[in-house]
Amino acid sequence: MPRLVDLGAWLLAFIWAAPLLYAVWTAFHPGAYATRFDLTAPLTLDNFRAAWEAAPFPRYMLNTVMLVTGTLAAQLVIGTLAAFAFARLRFPGRNLLFLGVLVQLTIMPDVLIVQNYATLEKLGLVDTITGIAIPYVSSAFGIFLLRQTFMTIPKELDDAARLEGCSLPGLLRRVYIPLAKPVYVAYGLVSISHHWNNFLWPLVVARSVETRPLTVGLAVFASTDQGIDWSIITAATLLSAAPLLIAFLIFQRAFVQSFMRAGIK
Repeated sequence: MPRLVDLGAWLLAFIWAAPLLYAVWTAFHPGAYATRFDLTAPLTLDNFRAAWEAAPFPRYMLNTVMLVTGTLAAQLVIGTLAAFAFARLRFPGRNLLFLGVLVQLTIMPDVLIVQNYATLEKLGLVDTITGIAIPYVSSAFGIFLLRQTFMTIPKELDDAARLEGCSLPGLLRRVYIPLAKPVYVAYGLVSISHHWNNFLWPLVVARSVETRPLTVGLAVFASTDQGIDWSIITAATLLSAAPLLIAFLIFQRAFVQSFMRAGIK
């Protein structure tokens, strides 16, 4: 029975990795070998050079970095303040407001696309990076995760800091945020990964090269600029995914440990 489980795990792993393996093979070989697996096929970097010169990938990369970092920064500030208020402060309607935050978790973002787009048009934020980011700056998941973490911090630490004359901002900066650092790391990695790969909403809002993130730029590049030249398309795909893959390989230990600590709490 354990052997069957291991075999099933290896089979699932191969199915999951097959598209990535195909992309790597095709990107590093001439177009003639895109569908012909010949171990003697020559290696080449021409596909990467052709993809880099055929589309403004540096601009797409810059747009994506600005989008994910700006969104994450706003999520952390808003999430921290909201989570602290829900966890430690006492005010009328606190539980009702937190229930409203939890309801947001049950709503798929895609069903709000039309209404969100109409709001952006009224605000004049269509075709801007701010417009792409603004529906995500307040994350119900982030508020919930941080609130649960803050509630596990002993109240005695809170009282001791107040006796020392610590204000509310000082309490957050010196007690709550340092103790919740693993949760911040785990949430930050999930947020960056999600918004780096987000496609539908940026496709609706971004209209120009100056605002397109990598996912939309890659879709435009693959559909019109290069036709069905899979070698160049897969090279462009690897260029787009490389920063995220490299970051995950470097920080995978911290990523797993952060989630384990968050789960234990």
